[in-house]
Amino acid sequence: MILEVLPQNFTVCKLKKDTHLPFETDFCFIGKTDRECSLVCPTEAVPKDTLSREDGWRCFRVEGTLDFSLVGILSDISSRLAEAGIPIFAVSTFDTDYILTKKQQFLPALDILRAAGYQLKGDLS
Repeated sequence: MILEVLPQNFTVCKLKKDTHLPFETDFCFIGKTDRECSLVCPTEAVPKDTLSREDGWRCFRVEGTLDFSLVGILSDISSRLAEAGIPIFAVSTFDTDYILTKKQQFLPALDILRAAGYQLKGDLS
């Protein structure tokens, strides 16, 4: 399995319900419920009027399109990182999974996954 490292720094934030969303950026993950509206996007694209924000995230994605019948990919990655004490923030799309860790834990997370047999692609710095 190949994990592709994304070069951007990401921010996770909580928004007002009427906030303009940065759809013009390449990455914009939105979660809206009856209780909140959350956004994950490149740090430079964060709207000015966030209610709360957490900067300093890096991200990798599982390369390719994952069939819905595949089981356990995100579970394997998250359990390996949990065993090492590395928390994650995961986002899934129709095609694949994205895993974020805080910047200071990103390279150790990649080392753990490489040692577990995952191949890495992209800028590993």
